[in-house]
Amino acid sequence: MLSWNPDTLAITLPIMLKGLVGIFAVIVVIWGFVALLNRAFAKKNK
Repeated sequence: MLSWNPDTLAITLPIMLKGLVGIFAVIVVIWGFVALLNRAFAKKNK
């Protein structure tokens, strides 16, 4: 059965924060890689 214990909040918050920071870091890395590829393979319209 699910139950909520306020004492476990101090234990679980740092774990959730690490997960959120990890997700954010992966998104930033993918965004940077896509930007790099767009710059490398952009057509030169002159």
